[in-house]
Amino acid sequence: MRTMNVKDLMSIAGKGGLFRYLAQARNGVVVESLADGKRTVAPPSARVSALEDISIFAENDDVPLADVMMMIYEKEDGGPAIDPGSGNEQLKEYFAEVMPAYDKDRVYVSDIKKLISWYNQLQHLELLEVVDKKEHIEEGAEEEKESGTETRDETSEKK
Repeated sequence: MRTMNVKDLMSIAGKGGLFRYLAQARNGVVVESLADGKRTVAPPSARVSALEDISIFAENDDVPLADVMMMIYEKEDGGPAIDPGSGNEQLKEYFAEVMPAYDKDRVYVSDIKKLISWYNQLQHLELLEVVDKKEHIEEGAEEEKESGTETRDETSEKK
């Protein structure tokens, strides 16, 4: 199965567009705007969300944002998605085609607009990177191991 690589991409509440994580600073995180390339420091009080931590509500399990972006990518053959400024009903119909099992009570039109605008921004900047999901998971585990932040399975330590 394939997914999108959204590692190091973030959203900051109150600031439009997406940002790339660059470094940890004493007074927050250093990010670069994907729209204009300007660097800024997001203070600790800012609501920063890593795209890899965002999921979309579904009828059964929540679906990672990267997987939903992959669904859009496959539907559009790598091209741009619908205009996020389209009418509410059009956006709902489009998203139902992309992800039929999304939770219609908990996923709002504003969420769909934001997701589509993020997808279109990444597509326009040619930053949509398709990766094998298994390799992507293994890469993340390897990075955790190298940084010393890996989590241990407590059951394997019990004898």
